[in-house]
Amino acid sequence: MKISQLMLFGVFFIGISSIEAQEKTSLTLDEAVKLAWEKSSESSLANSKVNSKKYELQTAKDSQYPDLKLSSQYQYFPTANIHMESQSSDNSSDPAAGPAPKMNQVVFAQAGVTMPLFSGFKIQNNVDLRNNMYLAESANAVKTKEDVALRTVQYYTNLYKAQKSLELLEENKKSSEQRVTDFTQLEKNGIIPKNDLLKAQLNLSRVQLLVDEAKNNVSITNYYLVTLLKMDPNTKIAVNEADLVKFEPRVLESDTQIALENRKDLESVRLQSKASENNVKIAKSSYYPSIVVLGGYALLDVKNFVNATNLTNVGVGLSYDLSGLIKNGNNVKAAQSKSEEVKHSEEILTDHIKVQVQKAAEDYDLAISQDAVFEQAVAQASENYRIVKDKYDNGLSDTNDLLEADVDQLSTQINKALSKANIIQKYYELLTATGQISQSFNLSKI
Repeated sequence: MKISQLMLFGVFFIGISSIEAQEKTSLTLDEAVKLAWEKSSESSLANSKVNSKKYELQTAKDSQYPDLKLSSQYQYFPTANIHMESQSSDNSSDPAAGPAPKMNQVVFAQAGVTMPLFSGFKIQNNVDLRNNMYLAESANAVKTKEDVALRTVQYYTNLYKAQKSLELLEENKKSSEQRVTDFTQLEKNGIIPKNDLLKAQLNLSRVQLLVDEAKNNVSITNYYLVTLLKMDPNTKIAVNEADLVKFEPRVLESDTQIALENRKDLESVRLQSKASENNVKIAKSSYYPSIVVLGGYALLDVKNFVNATNLTNVGVGLSYDLSGLIKNGNNVKAAQSKSEEVKHSEEILTDHIKVQVQKAAEDYDLAISQDAVFEQAVAQASENYRIVKDKYDNGLSDTNDLLEADVDQLSTQINKALSKANIIQKYYELLTATGQISQSFNLSKI
């Protein structure tokens, strides 16, 4: 009796564990996109790159300020034997003079200030260069996150497609199993030939293969999504179907001019172009002299010999690399060539954006048109199956016609179910092409 109770408890526990393992995490599209924006590896890397450029900018700004250096020394000479010629001459004429003092300790301290006054505009141009690179990296980070957001939309809608396909296939599988059961009885009673039963069984096998493939697609797409969102790999996401079905896209302005104004990758290239111009100016700065203002304070104490304090100094330093007038020409040309490269890259990207916007707009219009066609096809396929089924029941149609009508009905149902998700995908692809996806999800506030 006890063993039976333990077994019952074990079965109950396993059942509870199984149910918990099958629980799914409900996640809306908006929540998924915001998670990816904040937690994806690509977003984290983009943020780190921006921080690096920020510190480089701060380092460049620090070079505008004076350099203050402190140094000091203490030296002891235990075996020093210092002999001064002047003192030796005096001592030879004065026999009463004592031995020379021991100068075996030296103390020296110095404080120096150097303030750059003019460096051929190199310092300011370097600050401008780093600032433009920082802004360019910031824009590039936003573009990276926008791409991650689009990829999240694609994974999410693909997961919905896979789950919806599996749901419809499972329903069709049940009806196919029931058909096989019915045909088996009819074949036993000699009402239908065995060939019809085999066709029904073959159709069930095909549906089973589609079900297995759909389950595989659900599993793979779910793993892609949870990995992108940095969730537990064992998490099963439940797509909020109502969130997709009720989705109403706002009116889009798909003009290329809007894309050229909003695209962050183009903004990044433009800022890189400004930075390359700053780099040219930095290269040309070697043609000018460098002027610094100097100031300092020092003290010197040599035991038994000299003690000097308040050694304050103020001055101007000038340096001019004359050889740079000859050698620097290639540096300037190299910087100018790189600046031309960036400008050509901007032109190429501009053309690419125009093509991308045009394609995305046409794909979006096509998805809407296809949805209307699928709507009609579902009604047509359902009516066709009803008619064929009625004919089959009255012996006016054969099994091939029935199974073909069933396949057509399933196909149109799947196409219709997926067409809404496809519209959403194409909608956000168009938003990405025009640089408006972050505004759509209010991601700029994150």
